[in-house]
Amino acid sequence: NKKVKTKTIKKTDDLVWNETFYFRIQNEVKVVKTMRIHPYEESRGFTLNPKEVCHLCWLLYSRVSHVPCINLFSLENKNVVLTVDASYEGTQKTTTDSDTFRFHCIKSWEPILKARLQVISSLRYRLLQLSHPFTVDRKSLDVRLGYNLCEEEQDFLQKRKKVVASALKKVLQLRRDLHEHEIPVIAVMATGGSVRAMSAMYGHLLGLQKLNLLDCATYLTGTSGSTWTMTNLYKNADWSQKTLEGPISLAKKQVMKCKMNVISMEHLKYYHKEMIKRAKGGHVSSFTELWSLVQEAFLHDEPEESKLSDQRKAVDQGQNPLPLYAILNVKAEQISTFKFREWVEFSPYEVGFQKYGAFIRSENFDSEFFMGRLVKKLPESRICFLEGIWTNVFTRNLLDCLYWSSNSDEFWDHWAKDMVDMENNASDDSSIVIKSPCSISGNLCEIFNDILTTRPLLEETHNFLRGLEFYKDYLQQKGFIEWKDTVLDISPNKLTPREKHLCLIDVGYFINTSCPPLLKPERNVDVIISLDYSMGNMFQQLEMTYRYCKTQGIPFPKIELSEEDKKNPKECYVFSEAENPRAPTVLHFPLVNNTFKDYKEPGVKRSPLEMKDGDINLTNNNSPYYFTKLVYSAEDFDKLVNLSSYNILNNKDLILQSIRRAMAWRRTSMSGRLPTGSEVQSA
Repeated sequence: NKKVKTKTIKKTDDLVWNETFYFRIQNEVKVVKTMRIHPYEESRGFTLNPKEVCHLCWLLYSRVSHVPCINLFSLENKNVVLTVDASYEGTQKTTTDSDTFRFHCIKSWEPILKARLQVISSLRYRLLQLSHPFTVDRKSLDVRLGYNLCEEEQDFLQKRKKVVASALKKVLQLRRDLHEHEIPVIAVMATGGSVRAMSAMYGHLLGLQKLNLLDCATYLTGTSGSTWTMTNLYKNADWSQKTLEGPISLAKKQVMKCKMNVISMEHLKYYHKEMIKRAKGGHVSSFTELWSLVQEAFLHDEPEESKLSDQRKAVDQGQNPLPLYAILNVKAEQISTFKFREWVEFSPYEVGFQKYGAFIRSENFDSEFFMGRLVKKLPESRICFLEGIWTNVFTRNLLDCLYWSSNSDEFWDHWAKDMVDMENNASDDSSIVIKSPCSISGNLCEIFNDILTTRPLLEETHNFLRGLEFYKDYLQQKGFIEWKDTVLDISPNKLTPREKHLCLIDVGYFINTSCPPLLKPERNVDVIISLDYSMGNMFQQLEMTYRYCKTQGIPFPKIELSEEDKKNPKECYVFSEAENPRAPTVLHFPLVNNTFKDYKEPGVKRSPLEMKDGDINLTNNNSPYYFTKLVYSAEDFDKLVNLSSYNILNNKDLILQSIRRAMAWRRTSMSGRLPTGSEVQSA
């Protein structure tokens, strides 16, 4: 065991050592050569360049911009396996056909280069002369760092303001055009809730469209089941300018169709083929991918080729609200979402973490990044694979059902029963890890044995933060402080940039809300129209959002409810704080059947024969809208859409009053005083 080292040369790109080391090695001895690099520079990459048919093996030790080289040793007609465990590449092999090998890693990770010989019959060693070629890498980062909005969203906002200003002038019957600083930012926020959320959201949007309020909204956010509505709508570049009756009719057709055949052997073979194709392309296989294909089959008749970046066509002129999709990143280990979670947002432009101020282009999501660089570009995934991530609460028992089932009927019976058990047994500190099945009696799972060898509940995707290092004072950064909320935030080595994969899950594991993207101060949202599709406790998710924001110091109105409100909820509630002008006004629409049971339209009572159309069960497991119900009758679908639309129409005055107040706030904000009652009325 002989150790040698070169002298240290500092502050130069023209490195010359002129040092020679001799090693005598017996043929019978297995050779393992290890090199420890003691870096002087800040960040590093290693490059190994076999030269002249593997006679030379180069070690490249670099900054991002300057890359000096020295050659280490040569082998005659032999291959060497080279490993840097802390690098992006991990292990590479030198061959006679190899060009340049680069290892990307970071100084603080204490990288070690290991070289070992493959099986050999003879070994010759050769003395190598030192040399010092270098390359220059001036490529900019592919990860956008910063808490500001991207240029595309800022451009969208300028265009959307004109649309909103024109719409508000008509809706509010204003006598003059609005000045730019008077235009409020209005957002429509939807929660999840399976097919119930998808169906009811169509009704809510229809109601807003009938009031000419869709053109007044700047943002539209969703999560879990409500994302199905959004992705369907944003395939059409001007969907909000057309009647929603057409999309609603198509959604009704899909909700009514039988779902049994989506687990048929024919479909399973198709899913398997698609997953093999993606695995060969570099994507990480998981049961979320399988769920993505299953949910695509029961929502569409044919595979959907659209992608998230395609939705840019629907906002490039500011013609529709900007869609934002919310999800959580957690730890793959058994760490509850109440101990570690990070909000991730998706838009047609970018995917990113508000907490870290790190974003990538949406078309590059799930490609491989390291140290802020795009190192392996993968084709952009079809939208169904993102929908599968956003709704992957449904994958929790997918594997168990495949294991235990021999046919489609058995699968859906197991799935529905297990989802109900999961909801009934849920608790605030429960782990998101599920148990292995106690027996294997079915055969639906066998087709996936070659590709799904583990049982991940989570969706693992390539981590675009991997290899980024924290600034030493990151805990004092304002943007990070607002969103740091886990026990691991004080330990940078335990946070997401050190992970190989992201572990993305449905927000339903924490808070069923898509509010966080709207709470970025850069978006400056004035009014949030909150569409809640929960059954049971109509205010639980909103109250949890308030408590979360209060803990984080994020402006959000206080949620105060009487016992009567909780027992007999109304159709709409307005929450605002006059003493906290930074907090948005929240108009909350719980999914309730209040006056709709007696009125078919606002102010129009039902006849005795029409009373059955207002009879809707939204209270218990027997409801046709329970979250495990994936098939609705035509009557039940129509009732839910009509109810949601009615609740919006019946509360027109509350919505317009909140918008007027937001305009008054904006008009007087520069003077630093509160708007008077007359100013609100004259807004």
